Amino acid sequence: MTQQLPGTDYGQLLEELQWLWGEERSPLPRMANMVALLYRRLPEVNWIGVYLREGQELVLGPFQGAPACQRILLGKGVCGTAAVRRQSIVVPDVSRFPGYIACSPETQAELVVPLCWGAELYGVLDLDSPRLGRFTEADARGLEQIVVALLQETDLERLRHYCQG
Repeated sequence: MTQQLPGTDYGQLLEELQWLWGEERSPLPRMANMVALLYRRLPEVNWIGVYLREGQELVLGPFQGAPACQRILLGKGVCGTAAVRRQSIVVPDVSRFPGYIACSPETQAELVVPLCWGAELYGVLDLDSPRLGRFTEADARGLEQIVVALLQETDLERLRHYCQG
């Protein structure tokens, strides 16, 4: 049985992000600051990043942590599956996820939140942890709110430019 961490205050994280973002509307600085803040504030994570959709692939974008997989096919691994389903996926034990793509041998748990606005898929937010059972549905809901805030004030035309195809 895994020990649960105290709940993260995603409302406080969102307030900090909104302050960091300020009037910035360009997607890359917004995503870079989001990933950096989450990496510094969330306990027991070893990697956090964004993959942006390019056609039938997800391509590595802003991240914090060790070097990572550069491209993931839609429908493959946790990231590709969450992208195709357009639903967040909490994986307590990555060894039990069929087709898991191991980018780091340290990763034991994963959470992926799709970056969707309307019917459009822009990519995914990916979080990895070296602790089994690290992520919960409450984490998924909190991060979904952060993703909505990210996209709500982002220059979506510029984001579409990064997400060709």
